[in-house]
Amino acid sequence: MSPQLMNLQDHYTQLWESAEARFAAGDFALDPLIDSPEDTRRGLTLLARPSQAVVNEMQDLLQHLAQVEPEQYYYPPADIHLTVLSIISCYPDFTPKHIQPQAYVDLLEKALKPHSKFDILYAGLTASPSCVLVQGFPLTDELEHLRNDVREAFRASGLQESIDQRYTIQTAHSTVVRFRKPLTQPALFLQKLRECRHRKFGTSPIHTLELVYNDWYQRESTTQTLATFTLK
Repeated sequence: MSPQLMNLQDHYTQLWESAEARFAAGDFALDPLIDSPEDTRRGLTLLARPSQAVVNEMQDLLQHLAQVEPEQYYYPPADIHLTVLSIISCYPDFTPKHIQPQAYVDLLEKALKPHSKFDILYAGLTASPSCVLVQGFPLTDELEHLRNDVREAFRASGLQESIDQRYTIQTAHSTVVRFRKPLTQPALFLQKLRECRHRKFGTSPIHTLELVYNDWYQRESTTQTLATFTLK
């Protein structure tokens, strides 16, 4: 395993151990906004989508977990994604009218032009107090280089952006479960997570990226695709 992948595995492991301790104490962070029609948080994201084969494996896992806790929020297939960069982090009442979308598309076309497709290995689960994540591991440095080039392009552009303001993204995970109600069988749910902790989901080639206007959960019903970019 390369040093980069080892560092990423260490990061995922730290996340898991911290969340596992809270879950074992019955402490799950619930999201009160998932079902709220008054949630107006919207943003702009550059994302990728795992292959259908990988998504199918993820859905099989979610069906397994939903048998234990059916009231939690399980991502439907169309919403599962990998955040490449959060260009504008979601905030209340943001709309594309606040920006010039074509300027963002033009900048990204130029920044992404030198970049090639890449593969993500999806293997294992990690978690935060509020959600369950499928671990993703880039098999080359391409994603890291691509992210850095897009960061630099936006910083030099003068366009509205909030890249890295919440945190500097280094992972390649996909969020698949969020907690929205008190768990009825928390110990059993944690046992299922532990059983699936090292489950393999497959390798996904990433050859297209999307610039989307989205809500906090990347729900298909509120997502607007502004552009699609093909990696060479």
